[in-house]
Amino acid sequence: MNRHLTPRDLDWTLLIISLVICGVGVLQIFSATRGTGWQDAWWKQIIYILVGVVLIWLTVIIDYHTLLRYVFILYGLSVIALFAVLLVGRQAFGSRRWIPVAGGFHLQVSEFVKLVIILLVARFLTDLKTEDLEARDMGKIAGLVAVPMALVMKQPDLGTALTYIPILVVGMFLAGMRRKYMIAMAAVFLLVLPAGWSVLKDYQKARLVSFLDPDRDPRGTGYQMIQSKIAVGAGGMWGKGVTKGSQTQLRFLPVPHTDFIFSAFAEEHGFVGVIVVLALYFVLIMQIVQNAQTAPDNAGMYICMGVAALLLFHVLVNVGMVVGRMPVTGIPLPLMSAGGSNVLSNFIMLGLVNNVRVRRFVN
Repeated sequence: MNRHLTPRDLDWTLLIISLVICGVGVLQIFSATRGTGWQDAWWKQIIYILVGVVLIWLTVIIDYHTLLRYVFILYGLSVIALFAVLLVGRQAFGSRRWIPVAGGFHLQVSEFVKLVIILLVARFLTDLKTEDLEARDMGKIAGLVAVPMALVMKQPDLGTALTYIPILVVGMFLAGMRRKYMIAMAAVFLLVLPAGWSVLKDYQKARLVSFLDPDRDPRGTGYQMIQSKIAVGAGGMWGKGVTKGSQTQLRFLPVPHTDFIFSAFAEEHGFVGVIVVLALYFVLIMQIVQNAQTAPDNAGMYICMGVAALLLFHVLVNVGMVVGRMPVTGIPLPLMSAGGSNVLSNFIMLGLVNNVRVRRFVN
């Protein structure tokens, strides 16, 4: 079957837009890390991108129906891997999120669990073969997703754990979740929200408090958000130019090559640059939705929409965070933020979308 696949079958619009966003990210990483201890991050990012392009093709070769067939095995391995992270993972910045692999590379398992969640939701909802999602079915799939979520929160990594939710919610909505269940879920969420405060770590509580009033502790918990908003505002209409952003180059802006890369980009490229990049993300996500609409079956549609929901969530939360409309959660900007595990998982997701696309041509 796979011998009929050729590079022409890929969604080149999707791939080109993705690589343009990656190119913008590499340029910004170079600018933001120049003269710092992370100044080699830009060429490492290029290596991750090149590996990611190879992973797209490797992901396309394996029929997504085969992946769905073995998804519960993948799910079990993911849970075991998350337990391993808690036991032997490398600790940094107060969290235990990475597990060492060959060559000195550290893998963030929770990033790749997103892929398993996308496949799991697609397999579960496809097997139901019903147009109305019942409460017991919602409970089952929510319980399956809740297990890796809880393990990721234990690391602790609340931001990554939250990214599993849009995959689940969009999947259930497309599967025919009734309005009464939507209302019930919203009510339950509002009721348990105060109780959720008690399970948050102290630094997570501090981030929420600083989000509401960053000036309360401008040199502590509110520092990141204040400096980020200053950087965004300093960009003006056209920006200050590459390597010329004062907040970025004078190191006022924290981690400008990862979580706050959009702040650094806004300072150096201005409002016009921001609009261009957001437009690229919009076209990227709409292209994924278009692939969902032309998917050969419901399973393929669920996979594509799971990817679209996840990427949209990442963009909305990250951009909202840097402009002070969302709490600081540590959710990276897809394809732009520096980081191997996130970049590779993003490319594998794009590979899944192309996997669904090319199956329209393979019989």
